[in-house]
Amino acid sequence: ADIAQRYRISKYPTLKLFRNGMMMKREYRGQRSVTAIADYIRQQKSNPIHEVQDLEEISSLDRSRRNIIGYFEQKDSDNYRTFERVANILHDDCVFLSAFGAISKAERFSGDNVIYKPPGENAPDMVYLGSLTNFDLIYAWTQDKCVPLVREITFENGEELTEEGLPFLILFHMKDDLESLEKFQQEVARQLIGEKGTINFLHADCDKFRHPLLHIQKTPADCPVIAIDSFRHMYVFPDFSDLSVPGKLKQFVLDLHSGKLHREFHHGPDPTDVAPGQPIQDLASSPPESSFQKLAPSEHRYTLLREKDEL
Repeated sequence: ADIAQRYRISKYPTLKLFRNGMMMKREYRGQRSVTAIADYIRQQKSNPIHEVQDLEEISSLDRSRRNIIGYFEQKDSDNYRTFERVANILHDDCVFLSAFGAISKAERFSGDNVIYKPPGENAPDMVYLGSLTNFDLIYAWTQDKCVPLVREITFENGEELTEEGLPFLILFHMKDDLESLEKFQQEVARQLIGEKGTINFLHADCDKFRHPLLHIQKTPADCPVIAIDSFRHMYVFPDFSDLSVPGKLKQFVLDLHSGKLHREFHHGPDPTDVAPGQPIQDLASSPPESSFQKLAPSEHRYTLLREKDEL
């Protein structure tokens, strides 16, 4: 039981991948067949770093992706070995590239160098300024760049995100509505950076996730919409236009943690929120049930034994 708790094992069989003693966040979710598992292992053993043969390749990178580029004097070096360890862990989140020797010389005016090219044609590069042999430092820097604060939820990664066990704060927006997404990202970074680790910040395509919207009595025509899914109920942020009101989004999340959102759905406003002289009404209601909890794995999907007690 203690091992299951430590590694968040909630279904059997579960296949977890470890690299250099570190458990990878993404577990194996493919078919339970010899061929599928063997293919997965071969894929994991492949080199996650693309070696650049000409710096012209850098100018034609896919700028919709997150790119980490290392420029090294030689491959057989402690700097590159550390970079390789980081790439092995984070290659699902970023594209990793490297250049060596004469090819990389123009980018090594002050020694070996690692840069991050964020998504967007005009987004400026960011340079890693720490020690290239300090794994913890470069890993933390790269993870911060490769794993966005606000992630997109899809049907493909929904199960994985659900299993992290944190409530969702979700922006539902139309796919081409990048302005609303940018505002949401800015306010999450401004108001909620301290809540990272207590709630997952996500965005979702309104068209793809019509069903969760229906649960909160919304349609794609109402987007952008912000909601919290606590895995018990869904709660709607009253008005998207209030997003930039200082502290408003943060209070919405704090009200989830304090239980206020749940209480008010069942009993109306808290007494402290009622104006003096106004009667307190107990307004019983039924908050919409969680939609994203249904993306969690079925109890019987992986389980070999039918009765939970047998496990």
